[in-house]
Amino acid sequence: MERDSYMKKIAIVTDSNSGITQKEGKEIGVHVLPMPFYIDGEIFYEDITLSQEQFYQKLSDNADISTSQPSPGEVIDLWDRLLADHEQVVHIPMSSGLSASCETAVALAQDYEGRVQVVNNQRISVTQKQSVMDALALVKDGADAGQIREILEREKMESSIYITLETLKYLKKGGRITPAAAAIGTMLKLKPVLQIQGEKLDAYAKCRSKKQARKTMLEAMKKDMETRFAPYVEEGCFALMVAYAGNEEEAQDWKREVEECFPGYPLIMDPLSLSVSCHIGHGALALAGAKLVDQRKR
Repeated sequence: MERDSYMKKIAIVTDSNSGITQKEGKEIGVHVLPMPFYIDGEIFYEDITLSQEQFYQKLSDNADISTSQPSPGEVIDLWDRLLADHEQVVHIPMSSGLSASCETAVALAQDYEGRVQVVNNQRISVTQKQSVMDALALVKDGADAGQIREILEREKMESSIYITLETLKYLKKGGRITPAAAAIGTMLKLKPVLQIQGEKLDAYAKCRSKKQARKTMLEAMKKDMETRFAPYVEEGCFALMVAYAGNEEEAQDWKREVEECFPGYPLIMDPLSLSVSCHIGHGALALAGAKLVDQRKR
């Protein structure tokens, strides 16, 4: 079968946690489910009725913001529409460790007799986007939906994200640190570095300045690339990404610093998922890395 016909047979679906906008999704041939947010009791949909700018404005106004997941009906309607002119669907949601949307999709897919394959590969934001790009490459290479799911899940831990914050306010608000710890951290002007190594958002280091936090993230990624990711770096199948939370000007400077530390790596830079930003606030910076799927070894 010709590769172009495979593109017509398999549809790729993800959610807006990947950082893929509705416009970008249309350009690359990916269907993006907008994540819903409740803000002061009113529902908004990311990149549909809620822009990045509006989100951070409401966050700074201390609005009551909570994350949600696409309704089962919205997911099923999209799948049914796609299956009208595709043979299979590959659905790549955000990490099951950060949202119930993956578990919901897995349950819904059981009624589709294998035509819908839900990928539970513990990704979020720029690393989730890389999984989507890997899936597109695998489709072009002739893989079917089941093979794509198996490959992406097999390599689910081959990624790493480090994030530094501007404020501890939202970690305290979300109950991820105690009010006392937040007060001490604020008084000492600590800038924590968090990590996502698969399922959860966890602490990695405490730094006295954002400059030190940026250095810590660079050192952490360098260590990863010299140890657990070394084979992929040597094979040329490892990618770096930069992400930010509403602070694009600072992020451009951060990108330049990363490029100086890791010369020769083309860097993708995208806004952090709003579902992550909801818990960490405006001003965060992130550095991520992920293995690129090597179609030759599937």
